[in-house]
Amino acid sequence: MNHPPTLPPAVPADMRLHDTPAGRVAVYRAGPEGGTGALPPLLLVHSVNAAGSVAEVAPLFQHHRGTRAVYALDLPGFGHSERSDRAYTPRLMTDALHAVVDLMCREQGVAAVDVLGVSLAGEFVARAQREAPQKLRRIALVSPTGFSRARRRYGLPGSTLGQPWLYRLLTRPFWSDGIYNTLTRPGVIRYFLQRTWGSKRIDEALWRYAVLTTRQPGAKHAPLYFVSAFLFSADINTLYEALDCPVWVSMATRGDFTDYQGKATVERRANWRFHAIEGGALPYFEDLAAFTAQLDPFWA
Repeated sequence: MNHPPTLPPAVPADMRLHDTPAGRVAVYRAGPEGGTGALPPLLLVHSVNAAGSVAEVAPLFQHHRGTRAVYALDLPGFGHSERSDRAYTPRLMTDALHAVVDLMCREQGVAAVDVLGVSLAGEFVARAQREAPQKLRRIALVSPTGFSRARRRYGLPGSTLGQPWLYRLLTRPFWSDGIYNTLTRPGVIRYFLQRTWGSKRIDEALWRYAVLTTRQPGAKHAPLYFVSAFLFSADINTLYEALDCPVWVSMATRGDFTDYQGKATVERRANWRFHAIEGGALPYFEDLAAFTAQLDPFWA
């Protein structure tokens, strides 16, 4: 029997597994202890795709660890977190965020933390902030979903865009493995990263980790819910418009994620800041110094 290669840590830091209401989640931690610095602890949340993991936020983890306590989690269904066969929904992801935020507050002796979410994870961060506004001080959204020119999403609270018929099709016996294996072929992963970058000059270390993480047991379950749209919140614009904490948004200028016409519903509000940062949807891989020069003053 062929066994998948062991998945190494996504960043060089302490990693622990924690049992939460969302299952067992992997949490990375580094930086000063005790929450005594000028800035509260920071939580980094990677995006959702077929190959998501903490590796997607590695440059930001390394940047912040010298000045503040920084945490990052593998969302349920990804990386070193539990990948069991269950329903993957915004509720599950948000519950994982709440559990890690509570963990950070206990360990660091603080009342609130800052959170950064990438792409679709921004929707989970927004939901968590509205449900526990006293614990999420400031939030940053990198290439967030929910701001395209398509119709706004003001659905029922907690509803999703999930397509049950599509999920049933993707998970048919003797079929789902083939579909997932096709989506996660090394060349296909490279193709989608190039679309994310808007360039063929992707980060090769991220590509290698993405290929490896998709080969782990149970890796197909969460991505098939993602492809079936169950992880997209049907009420996200209601949540965005209800945010009253400071919000910082990075908008890509290249690649597939450059449509932010929907920001008109919030961009004039005093607590929102939008920045068109040169690069693809993960611009900190391309020019970390330029990205953090815009982001760091927001945290302060």
